[in-house]
Amino acid sequence: MPQEISVSYQAIKNKVYRLIDALVVSEKTEADVQESIRRWWDLIHPADRPIAQKYLLTVLGRSVSALDAIRDGLASSNGCEATYGPLPSERMKVMERIVKEAGVRSAV
Repeated sequence: MPQEISVSYQAIKNKVYRLIDALVVSEKTEADVQESIRRWWDLIHPADRPIAQKYLLTVLGRSVSALDAIRDGLASSNGCEATYGPLPSERMKVMERIVKEAGVRSAV
């Protein structure tokens, strides 16, 4: 019997934040996170993927905005002399493409 995967906004946000946290504390590598998200996506029923994609992209977009705000706040603080390059917003575009392609793949 296939495992049911919740595609609620909260469930997707929790999944993303757990993966981010695992990467931040070095429990997972970027490759581990990518594999984890691929396995998770494959467990989502094809009929649920459009809403899962919408919520996933919303969470990722808001996360990127939060990271931008943190970076900008740090860069504008008086004691910060280091300059930081832009965060890789290209990753967001790549994620959108991956999610769209995954939605096109047929379920096994």
